[in-house]
Amino acid sequence: MSQDLYELLGVDRNADADTIKKAYRRLARQLHPDVNPDAESQEKFKQVSAAYEVLSDPQKRSAYDRGADPFGGGFGGQGAGFSFTDIMDAFFGGTPGAAGGRGPRPRVRRGQDALIRLEVDLAEAAFGVSRELKVDTAVRCSTCGGDGAAPGSHPVPCETCRGAGEVAHVQRSFLGEIRTLRPCAACRGYGSIIPDPCRECAGDGRVRSRRSLTVKIPAGVDTGTRVQLAEQGEVGPGGGPAGDLYVEIHVAPHPVFIRNGNDLHCTVSVPMTAAALGTTITMPTLEADLEQGAGSGVETDFELPIPPGTQSGHEITLRGRGVPGLRGGRGDLIVTVAVETPARLDARQEQLLRELAQIRGEEQPAGAMRPAHKSVFGRLRDAFTAH
Repeated sequence: MSQDLYELLGVDRNADADTIKKAYRRLARQLHPDVNPDAESQEKFKQVSAAYEVLSDPQKRSAYDRGADPFGGGFGGQGAGFSFTDIMDAFFGGTPGAAGGRGPRPRVRRGQDALIRLEVDLAEAAFGVSRELKVDTAVRCSTCGGDGAAPGSHPVPCETCRGAGEVAHVQRSFLGEIRTLRPCAACRGYGSIIPDPCRECAGDGRVRSRRSLTVKIPAGVDTGTRVQLAEQGEVGPGGGPAGDLYVEIHVAPHPVFIRNGNDLHCTVSVPMTAAALGTTITMPTLEADLEQGAGSGVETDFELPIPPGTQSGHEITLRGRGVPGLRGGRGDLIVTVAVETPARLDARQEQLLRELAQIRGEEQPAGAMRPAHKSVFGRLRDAFTAH
């Protein structure tokens, strides 16, 4: 057929490889026999495919531009044949017309990452700690050194695929000869065979082993934080490099403090009289959980002043007594005061309270009515009503 190849694809003679590929994809979708089974479309599809075979190959394109006949006899596909992988490469980004396939897959590959979970106390999470861990992972086989072959032997090239890792399957179709590459069944795509596998690892190059390692938990971690230990995970097949080990932190509940971000919250109960008159109470610090004995210099407690007239629910914020941050700084400690009202009184206590109520004029208090807490929608409604 004498029609110009560039005209067949609908591109300019100066079109780059990407433009040619896009033009072929568009036409191939329109003319593919699965979409248009009529004979004219099939013939057109073969012509477009043959044109793309030439123009996508730099050497064939250069020869065509110089006036040579790249087919050696026309568009009938009488040349070397059109590989099915060329069509697939055009759709999925390969290099059409390139010699050879993907090649053998490597025996040596990177290992998988591993994950273990570690529970720590709140103080350990706040100030950091070192822990000894027992991990069960794949390690390089010491008998064969990771290559999978028994001592004194070595992998040999596969005779079936001659080391390529792939074998070609050819079949006839309306496109001509379609050649597909499949992994070699004899060597499973590796291109080589281990005639005498290592008895310790059965040719895998790795074995399971339990080992100990030390992990340093930085100060400020929280539940869900993952500490990465590079190359401490699973050794890869063929004795390949190890993946990473991730230690996921879970912080155990504390009997006194509740953590919210880098802040600590706790509640302290004081008697009604102490809240009215004011007092000072002794509170433990979070550092007290890390104390290693007397004289260690760790602050184990501090004095918290309760001002006179403190109401139940009052919050006292102590700056810098919370949890250290991963990137520096330290949160606050928020102490909520709960005022305790005595439930049982003896005769003397009841008499004294009645005298106090009489002095303060609170024998029959009317009670102060306050509006209930309004929702966001209630406040918006009031705002519009006011206008």
